[in-house]
Amino acid sequence: MATSNPAFRNAAFGAPGAVATSKELSDNDLQALYNSPSAGAQDTDRMTYEDTIRKSVLSFAILLVAAAASWVLTPFVPFLLILGAIGGLVLGLVNAFKKEPSPGLILAYAGLQGLFVGGISRIFEDSAGGAGVVSQAVVATLVVVGVTLALFRSGKIRASKKATKIFLIAMIGYAVFSLINVGMMIFGAADGAFGMRSSTISIAGFDIKLGLIIGVLAVLLAAYSLVLDFDFIQKGVSNRAPRKYGWTAAFGIMVTVVWLYVEMLRIFMIARE
Repeated sequence: MATSNPAFRNAAFGAPGAVATSKELSDNDLQALYNSPSAGAQDTDRMTYEDTIRKSVLSFAILLVAAAASWVLTPFVPFLLILGAIGGLVLGLVNAFKKEPSPGLILAYAGLQGLFVGGISRIFEDSAGGAGVVSQAVVATLVVVGVTLALFRSGKIRASKKATKIFLIAMIGYAVFSLINVGMMIFGAADGAFGMRSSTISIAGFDIKLGLIIGVLAVLLAAYSLVLDFDFIQKGVSNRAPRKYGWTAAFGIMVTVVWLYVEMLRIFMIARE
């Protein structure tokens, strides 16, 4: 029976013997096919772990270069810090709400975040008298990222709808607290370098900084945010998502790791007050 589908007009779908005249593959041709490399992300235009890792490494490389520049340019640290904070916030929102990932904007965001991270690290390190709070925060951040990744890979922790709902509620609460705290610091309604975070509360007879409790909760939120990032990558690869969404994954991981680092840096600073 005739068919209108062009694909079935090929000789391979014709009557028996229709392909008898086609040249069969030789042993050398078969061996060449076996020896040829498997198709990568660029060939298939699909998201892969390797391609996503490359995009993430490139993003963090730019972030670290910008952070190093901000760290060494001491006279310009305040300006670079403000530029990185404001520019990073703007580009972060743009990238978060864009329907399609933009590599250029994501890499620009990495550079601005690097200026912010390098600037705030230099200011905190100088304020602590060179006590090594930056190196402590870097190590602590790497430990949390490594442990979270190991637990996710082993299947011991996974993203769930219930946990994600709790995470979103906690994030709203944390954001509201942070805005109120910043407002109180601006208008002089809170004492201490970190506003309400610097205040001391008594728990079971022990005096402890409120900022340490808030900081630990923020670290837990950041760790679960990493789980969501890893879950996004896993689902993207499994569902053969377009390759470009590897940039979305790189952006999400970068946002979370920077947030985690800043929280760690603040925890070590508050602990020294």
